[in-house]
Amino acid sequence: MSQHTTTNGELEFKGYAMHDASKWTDLKLTSFRPKTFKPEDVEIAITHCGVCGSDVHTLSQGWGESKLPLVAGHEIVGHVTRIGDKVTEFKVGQRVGVGAQIASCMQCRACQEDFENYCPDEIETYNGQYDDGVVTQGGYSTAIRAHERFVFPIPDEIESVHAASMLCAGLTVYSPLKTYGCGPGKKVGIIGIGGLGHFAVLWAKAMGAEVYAFSLEPEKYDDIKQMGADHVIDVREKDFAKPFAQMLDLIISTADVVNGKLPINDYLSTLWVHGTFITVGLPDSNNPLPSLHPMQAFAGNGCLLGGSHVGSKKECLEMLELARTKNVRPWIETLPMREAGKALMNVKTNKARYRYILTQDIN
Repeated sequence: MSQHTTTNGELEFKGYAMHDASKWTDLKLTSFRPKTFKPEDVEIAITHCGVCGSDVHTLSQGWGESKLPLVAGHEIVGHVTRIGDKVTEFKVGQRVGVGAQIASCMQCRACQEDFENYCPDEIETYNGQYDDGVVTQGGYSTAIRAHERFVFPIPDEIESVHAASMLCAGLTVYSPLKTYGCGPGKKVGIIGIGGLGHFAVLWAKAMGAEVYAFSLEPEKYDDIKQMGADHVIDVREKDFAKPFAQMLDLIISTADVVNGKLPINDYLSTLWVHGTFITVGLPDSNNPLPSLHPMQAFAGNGCLLGGSHVGSKKECLEMLELARTKNVRPWIETLPMREAGKALMNVKTNKARYRYILTQDIN
């Protein structure tokens, strides 16, 4: 019998949960009700979980009121312990992962065309709710259940501790890089080199692009160069964008704190004709992008401004194959799961270098 099973052999579902939003880093070990097990479901005993900026936004109430008690975490890796009768992709004992999305309607156009990450009825891995009322709980825990469409096989060559953060941070930036043509001969800018941004540099370089990293943190510049960026631009300098006018094909912005002050006009000016600016950073609700005027922002180069939301299973499998074949690995620090609160605060205060991975320690 494993350390996470009951006397009758069933997995115990318990995790480090927030009970009081005013003490959002004070997480207490709590039992919870898992997803109602269905024939298409996979049950997973968790070994690792990444700590995401989304966890900070959700627990600190930056995106609105959370359902309590709440277990965060959506960069999950573990082993399959049970499969439903209709599961075809997985077997017991297999190493798998779960990302930021746990369900969708499976019927709409988005779901039918491999865009389930844009399903109007999609459900988040934690702080969401199933039709039967069960609140979704995340990966700072012993176990999780998910429909097999939202479970990803982890290649043997990628260690669990490295795979975990790929399933949200990695996928969130891989999706727009792939969608908007990152590859050989392209010049790609990355704004903000943190958890997401460092992945964007790693992927863009592995995909063959020339990488321009925009950062305002000199203490990271050596790291950024080691990650593979061809150019590091100090955005604190006046007129930092002028030398790069109409040069870039694509910009991925991971800016998470903007306060209406992101110099977006400057960034847009660096795009070539019909170049694309995609934001994947999702700041707190009261922290908007600055206002834009069509003449200043778009008329000069006909550039495009858009967003992106996590990624599809199809994209996740492509991403994991890229990581396997190109030996891409994130820059991480590990902590035992009981120290999730410390990791959350360090993410909040920008001390992460560049992703925290929690290792299972619940007995």
